[in-house]
Amino acid sequence: MRRFVAFCWLACALLTSLGAEAQEPAPPPPTSGLVGRAIVGSESIPVALQPADGGTLFALTPLVRRLGGTLEQGAYGESWELRILETLYTFGPNSGALLRGEDILPLSAMPQIGATGPMVPLDFLEQTFGDQLGLQFQWEPATATLLVRRPISRTLEVVPELVQLQGTSTLALEFSDTPRYRIDEQPGLIEIEILGDRLVNPWGDPPGDSLVRQVQVGEQKIRLRLAPGTASQHYVLRRPFRLVFDVYPSTPSGRAATEVQRIVPPRQRQGIRTIVIDPGHGGSETGAIGASGTEEKDLTLAIARSLARALERRLPVKVVLTRSEDLQMSLDDRTALANQNKADLFVSLHVNSSYGSSAQGAETYILSTEASDERAADAAAAENQSGEGDGDPLYDLQLILWDLSQTHHLSESLRFATLVQEELNSALELRDRGVKQAPFRVLMGAAMPAVLVELGFLSNPTEEKHLESLDYQNQLVDSLVRAIARYKTLVESRPEDRSGTGDTP
Repeated sequence: MRRFVAFCWLACALLTSLGAEAQEPAPPPPTSGLVGRAIVGSESIPVALQPADGGTLFALTPLVRRLGGTLEQGAYGESWELRILETLYTFGPNSGALLRGEDILPLSAMPQIGATGPMVPLDFLEQTFGDQLGLQFQWEPATATLLVRRPISRTLEVVPELVQLQGTSTLALEFSDTPRYRIDEQPGLIEIEILGDRLVNPWGDPPGDSLVRQVQVGEQKIRLRLAPGTASQHYVLRRPFRLVFDVYPSTPSGRAATEVQRIVPPRQRQGIRTIVIDPGHGGSETGAIGASGTEEKDLTLAIARSLARALERRLPVKVVLTRSEDLQMSLDDRTALANQNKADLFVSLHVNSSYGSSAQGAETYILSTEASDERAADAAAAENQSGEGDGDPLYDLQLILWDLSQTHHLSESLRFATLVQEELNSALELRDRGVKQAPFRVLMGAAMPAVLVELGFLSNPTEEKHLESLDYQNQLVDSLVRAIARYKTLVESRPEDRSGTGDTP
């Protein structure tokens, strides 16, 4: 991850420098020795200033000391990292980009390195401390004063929901607006401190369970009292904003141990060892049918068998097929099988269909509650028709928990899906239909990075002939093996993955 981040800002710096075409790059403006002040509440602190093409630059170090956060030089010595609460920002000198995780935010002026450390423009402060803490910044050049105003206190509703399923308790705190908060974790106790806002809990505190003994929501703080011998992980979901905690036994034994193994908290991984390949459809569910009678269920099974053999021959991995014959299987059973095998990767294989005969090319999907476009929504609706369990409250609860689990893995799913799409496009010269998102039920069950691949369109007579060809199927298999090998190398070469999944918090 650190290498990826460093590469991103270096690429942005290169693009910025290329904009100058043949001209010699301008040297950074000299340090002027100007000193202004920042007014924070009733306190005045000196802040070094530096003129720049896009405006004034401000010394970041004294502002971090006063406003909070941590500022460190990056792992490769060419970038800086600012962490505010749980968000990491990366930036570098002579680069007009600020990275928030993996999101690229433009800056009005390029940061520079001054005598006391990084010098940053006003919109840098607005996009970091402003977004995270709600602070407002106003620059008054006539008096060389930077006014920093605390946010107006808001009243936020919070709805806590606590459910326990298969040995894991999941607490979701849903807020009416994005809160400003700080988390303090101690043995047996988690405290979420709300910064500057006031909470109201219209539904009251939920009753505790065997793992989360008590949930207390106050005006400024939420306390979670945990049972002895438990561990927890937390992550954020958006639209609406939810702060989610998974609590599970840290030293499971007996029946609880079996249940914990079956589901949710994201496991610490050493690499890609077990891969589950899911041939779509089966039995009476034929899936798409081509003009010459080719059935999707037969194609996906043939390609999945070939892919399993190729993977085990060429990579040190174990491969499990959700079905190895013409068998009907529910969508949730497919991903339950992946969870039971502690899979590190889940790949569901399908072939596409369209109302017209001209659509062609491959598509790779990751999970989302909303489709990325109308075509993605139609594809998900078609593939979801075989699902069971609608209207069953327990099934709905499982979908909620599994959806939370897969959301935690989405960044890894996106990385893998991008590699799959690249390999299919380059090797087979297919039309690039891109990586898309849609609410595929079969992906909702996966507690690991998961993708669904539509390998082509049976509704296109030319593509149907290609898909029937053994040579073409072998090319598809080779492309998928290369994508999986690239992703395996990526995961196992990241330092972060030696102690966790490698996801950025």
